[in-house]
Amino acid sequence: MPVFTGIAQDAFVAAILDLAAQLAADEWRPDFIIGIGRGGLVPAVYLSHAAGLPMLSVDYSSQVEDFAEEPLVKLARRTRDGERLLFLDDINDSGRTITHLRAALAAADAVAGAVRFATLIDNVSSAERVEYRHRTIDRREVKDWFVFPWEAVAPAVAIERDAAEVPERIG
Repeated sequence: MPVFTGIAQDAFVAAILDLAAQLAADEWRPDFIIGIGRGGLVPAVYLSHAAGLPMLSVDYSSQVEDFAEEPLVKLARRTRDGERLLFLDDINDSGRTITHLRAALAAADAVAGAVRFATLIDNVSSAERVEYRHRTIDRREVKDWFVFPWEAVAPAVAIERDAAEVPERIG
C-alpha cells in the first residue's frame, strides 16, 4: 500500500510563490506559462496570477491528439516568432512527460532556448531536468504518492487507482 502524502493548500501556494520568485530573479522571462494537463493546469493558473503572465495549456495526459500534439506544433511556431514558453507540471517523476514534450517541440522546430520547464516537485533520479522547481526528492528513497489540493477532492479509490498505475514509483 502506498503512502499518500497530502499537499496542503497553503503549502501549494507557497510553492507557487517560490516559483514566481525564481522567475522574477531570472533574466530569462517567459511570454507564456503553459499548463501541462492534467496535473500542471491548476499550478499554471496560480503561477500565471502570481507572475503576471498569460497562461495557455496542452493536455498531454488525455492523449487526445487535437489537445496534445497540435497545440505543441502551434507553440513551437511561437518560439520561432521570438516568444518564450515555460511549461509547468505538478511533478517531474519519471521524466516521461517532459521527454515527450521536448521531443514533440523539437520535431516541430521549436527554438530550444525558448522553452523551459518548471515543476512543484522534481525527482533528481528522473530522466529529465527542469530549470525551476520548488522541491526536490529522490524517488529511489521517497516513495510517497503526493496528493495535491486539486486531487484531494477525488474519491480515495480514484487516487489509489492513479497510484497503482505506476507501481515502480511508489514501491
